[in-house]
Amino acid sequence: MKNRRSSAAVKGFSGAALAFALTVCAPAQAADVRFMIEPQYPPDKAAQVYKPLADYLNKVTGHKITLVTPRNYHFFWRDVRQNQPVDFVFEEAHFTDYHVKHYNFEPLARAAEQTSYTLLGSDQLKAATLDALIGHSIVTMPSPSLGFALLIEFFPNPVAQPNILSSAASWRDGVETVFAGEADAAIVPSWLKDQYPNLLTVKTSRSFPGAAISAAQTVDPKVKQDIKVALLKLHENTEYYAVLSELGVTKFVEATAAEYDGSQKMLKGVFGFQ
Repeated sequence: MKNRRSSAAVKGFSGAALAFALTVCAPAQAADVRFMIEPQYPPDKAAQVYKPLADYLNKVTGHKITLVTPRNYHFFWRDVRQNQPVDFVFEEAHFTDYHVKHYNFEPLARAAEQTSYTLLGSDQLKAATLDALIGHSIVTMPSPSLGFALLIEFFPNPVAQPNILSSAASWRDGVETVFAGEADAAIVPSWLKDQYPNLLTVKTSRSFPGAAISAAQTVDPKVKQDIKVALLKLHENTEYYAVLSELGVTKFVEATAAEYDGSQKMLKGVFGFQ
């Protein structure tokens, strides 16, 4: 009788242990992740530029990454203000702070390098100064891009203004406009300036924390952690060097909301900002 009870107990224990082991060892369920990108490129180009990043995250985490590429800054800003349903967003400091303050997004990782913007002038300018550009054309991406906001800061005097052309489809497109003789200067992320030695450096802005990848408060904590760990390890995999190179980033580092506190002030004066 004792042996039968012992056998039953062992059998019961084994079954429970097996069930527990299967639960622990079972792979986490893959999530469908909507990943919105600030529109520093037209949608088709953005899909091309960020596809390697999406492929990397998909491969490493097992989650299905779907890129969301807004048509332009007007549509992006509308979606940000209306808190359109996305899981992650990759954006500059002022948008990151806005998402944190208004919708409780959590910054997970950021570009290691700080962000600044540089005004590059044509070599035909008489001088590489802001005064030399008053009345001349400067091309930029539209408001409320950080480059546009910083360009406005460069020229605070309302009676001494350049002609600002907010028509660039990308930051590189702005430079090409200068080379084509259709503008006298362009503002670009500072990491791009060394690629154009024929242009004159007129002024470099103050710096902000690097562009961040943040998660919506509705995202499962496990999915957040998966994405965060994958981003922080990205630079260790030489196979994906091109992913970082295209973005002007050497690596991603851990980000905190405190780093971005106050950056949303760059959006003051933009339609819809509260």
